[in-house]
Amino acid sequence: MTITKKTALIYCQDQFGLVDGKTAAALVRHSELYTIVGVIDSLSAGNDAGEILGEAISDIPIFSDFQDALAHLSETPHCYIYGKAPLDVCIPSDERLLILEAMEHGMNIINGLHEFFSEDQEFVAAAVQNNVQIKDIRKSPNVKDLHVFSGRIYEITVPVIAILGTDCACGKMTTAVELNNALNRLGIKSVFVATGQTSLMQGAIYGASIDALISQFVIGEIENAVIQAFEQEKPDIILVEGQSAVSHPAFMSSLGILKGSMPDGIILQHPPAREFRCDFPALLMPTIESEIQLIETISSARVLAIALSHENLAIEEILSTIQQYETQLNLPTTDVLSYGCKKLIQALAVHFPKLSQKIKPENFPETRVLAKA
Repeated sequence: MTITKKTALIYCQDQFGLVDGKTAAALVRHSELYTIVGVIDSLSAGNDAGEILGEAISDIPIFSDFQDALAHLSETPHCYIYGKAPLDVCIPSDERLLILEAMEHGMNIINGLHEFFSEDQEFVAAAVQNNVQIKDIRKSPNVKDLHVFSGRIYEITVPVIAILGTDCACGKMTTAVELNNALNRLGIKSVFVATGQTSLMQGAIYGASIDALISQFVIGEIENAVIQAFEQEKPDIILVEGQSAVSHPAFMSSLGILKGSMPDGIILQHPPAREFRCDFPALLMPTIESEIQLIETISSARVLAIALSHENLAIEEILSTIQQYETQLNLPTTDVLSYGCKKLIQALAVHFPKLSQKIKPENFPETRVLAKA
């Protein structure tokens, strides 16, 4: 089925390229639902969004404010996306005014926060008046449509791989999306199961924003998404997006992912240069060894490979860091945004020989080269 993309402007004031701007960054990199025509962030205005992320030119401009965007775009975008993922629950008053202004210009509102705009009386009235829609990505389905764990996950007969991490916002989703795309380019049918609001915004067909669910249903919803992907797509492999970290004291989502998907293997994402948990400056990052030990203690799955985030690393440091981790952990290690997914695919082929039968070495995607760190 061909999806007609809607044009979209992303609001990410003060945060684009930073941890809390991860939703905007992900949509700039990849979206099956939206054609991103610009980002709002006065701190980076005048630059190309891809270059700010340290990657190739994306031809997506960054604007200083909403009016600047409308003045330079050839037409008003269909959608206004709130592209920040802050720890705070509610948005400030100045950002409310911008959302109202976007609706006055006929833009639909896409919201990934826990604060539901579709339940805000002022926003609802403005949407009706301007004949636009509000979509809350994190809004849970009705209880009657939710699932509890059934045990049917044991019926899955293809490898299920969870991409977990040592912290929030460290690249788990990016690695999962890049790996999913690379596998499909090779002729291996891979299906991606989303567990967060950003990947659902990108267009993932299967999954749920699990941190918005009542805890009773988290494991069952993940299990159901994996089963749906298996039954409807007949894939060769299923990739499940991770959330937070098993060791993170503030979040439980990784445990639900492990229990609900019963993975056959883990790819572990880690930001080597990060000293403290993002949004928690008093919490030191765990060592990658301790995270592996914890995952493999509570799960029957083994960590098969490591994917690194190059945040705060100079270009020349990335390769040496990869080599250091491979020596230290005796596990294939890469940074998919710098060097592609070849090592991850090779690791999967070694552990799951049926996959290797479909892989031709000459079809591996080329190594990427970063524009800057």
